[in-house]
Amino acid sequence: MSSVPQHAVRRRSPWWVVVGAGTANAVGPQMYLATTGLFVLPIVEDTGFSRTTVTGAYSVAAVGMVIGLIIASRLVDRYAARYILVPAFVLFAASMATIGLMPPVEAIYFIPCFFVGFFGGGTAVPATRAVVSWFDNNRALAVGVVTGIIGLGAALGPVLAGALIESVGWRQAYGYLALIAALLSVTMVTLFVRGRAERHVRGRLVTETQVEGRDVSLELPGLTFGEALRTRQFWGIALGLGMVGLVIVGLQVHLVPMMTDRGLNNDQAGQLLVIFGLASLVGRVVGGVIIDRVHGSIVGPVVMLAPIAGMFFLEPPFSTAALAVAFIGVAFGIEGDLLALLITRYLGMRSFGRIIGPVQAMFILGSAVGPLLLGLGYDRLGSYDPVIPVLMGILVIGAALIATLGRYVYPAITGFDRLAARDELAAAEVLSDLAEAPASRG
Repeated sequence: MSSVPQHAVRRRSPWWVVVGAGTANAVGPQMYLATTGLFVLPIVEDTGFSRTTVTGAYSVAAVGMVIGLIIASRLVDRYAARYILVPAFVLFAASMATIGLMPPVEAIYFIPCFFVGFFGGGTAVPATRAVVSWFDNNRALAVGVVTGIIGLGAALGPVLAGALIESVGWRQAYGYLALIAALLSVTMVTLFVRGRAERHVRGRLVTETQVEGRDVSLELPGLTFGEALRTRQFWGIALGLGMVGLVIVGLQVHLVPMMTDRGLNNDQAGQLLVIFGLASLVGRVVGGVIIDRVHGSIVGPVVMLAPIAGMFFLEPPFSTAALAVAFIGVAFGIEGDLLALLITRYLGMRSFGRIIGPVQAMFILGSAVGPLLLGLGYDRLGSYDPVIPVLMGILVIGAALIATLGRYVYPAITGFDRLAARDELAAAEVLSDLAEAPASRG
């Protein structure tokens, strides 16, 4: 590992960036997705829509999110974080409020749902880029804390939404949720979220600044998007982690009907989802600590194969099933920390947004395939059991892809986090030196 010079200028705790990014996104698109199920019956009763129509809003929002994510990923390496985040959160909230104003016409109902996903897709990548810019030694932990805060918001969102629907009805409930989302996200972004050494002219990032009469380069080490596409590491990360998302999200969506088929009652099966969510929160934070200290090509395969053991024990009684689900949930949480870490370690920070956007889009699309695969398997074969070995095989392939990524091209720099907190421009000089001599990182 390279070492950094010990300059002393000013101190800024980067953990406030973590808190701000996590809290802002806790009331973002994940809150909308987590509360969608509570709105199904009220909307059906009020509008006469079928349940398929109302739940189809989730799919429409997912399509919008993929498109918004790809567009946002092309902007985050060129514009300051808050210049993207503030408009994205405001327009996301406005779109969510608009759902409550829609007449009972199916085609019209889907329009604001699409834009909820579209503008929501612009909220995650800029925040993630801002966070990882401050951290190198504790990068996975920082990302894990952010996703943990988001997960906590997704867990509390249904409680808030349920109380609002009960007191003011589903239409006004969307309005209040939108107001909360706009106020809290904009406040947190404005106060806390900023990339390290972020300098801009009317929002557009610059690659050089002046300090005490001398020029300081803000260039970051790493590959361009085109260069990244030509590496096996890009495709190994995208396909390997995408396969995990396919399997775990498929299991999560079908967990309740699967376990009731196997003998648990509805309440017990529903409790398994709570256990899964809590376990994944734990996994995100614990995983961050582990991944920052153990090589990703070692942690990744172990974590990706762990759900196979869980699937073997996904049987009654409830205690056994709960333990298996907790095991799968922890593994899923740890896997969520790997994406940003592996991209920055193998492909660098230069085009982080351009690279992570398409990979996350592939993950979302893969996650949509998982529930479909299990559903088709059940419809055709009359049971989930024949599909389970297929899921295990997919996990094995994904683990093999991550295990063969090789050594890090951009390993952590000793002392970087402390230097960035004390003197962000000194940290920028260290990175610009590496950007000018990429061969030394290979």
